[in-house]
Amino acid sequence: MRTHTATRDADIRIALHAKRLRRVKTQPDTLVIDELGLAHAKSRIDVAVINGCIHGYEIKSAKDTLDRFATQINIYRQTLQRLTVVAAPKHVVEIMSRAPEWCGVLAAEQGPRGGINFHVLRNAAANPEVDAVMMAHLLWRDEVMELLDQAGYAPKELRRPRKQLYEMLCEAMTLREITASIRAFMVKRNSWRDHPAHA
Repeated sequence: MRTHTATRDADIRIALHAKRLRRVKTQPDTLVIDELGLAHAKSRIDVAVINGCIHGYEIKSAKDTLDRFATQINIYRQTLQRLTVVAAPKHVVEIMSRAPEWCGVLAAEQGPRGGINFHVLRNAAANPEVDAVMMAHLLWRDEVMELLDQAGYAPKELRRPRKQLYEMLCEAMTLREITASIRAFMVKRNSWRDHPAHA
């Protein structure tokens, strides 16, 4: 008789792609990226779905701890428009109490045959705390310069420090326009951290 070990990050990630994200990955305007760096790599979100908004999925397997959860949430609330925590049953109660109310929670439980089953405990809502400047950090400096050039900024203005360029971009474009630009530039990038993105 087969015995089951605690759920692993990799098992949950594979099941998440196959079961929960399969349909969204077929949509032509959607990009799905694993291990997306946020706030200039201060943190990473396990899976990011980028279309009309940026929806991050953070995985907490049975083998993970929640030691960094507060720090991660602080960055996610600034940089992601939606967030869903995909958690092993042992973490669910603590995550439900510690995550913001707009954060979705998806329980990932190992079935009798070893497969991962998902149960929606709370759907993700729009993040009211997102910081457009922090979200814009997903764009590289040359990409921000290109957008500002298109918006009519003079070449000398494009030589300002990176932080100022992001602030200028948020003055020139709406959050929706920035989101669309992030997706467009990421599609143009040949690979993401040496792994092809799912366009």
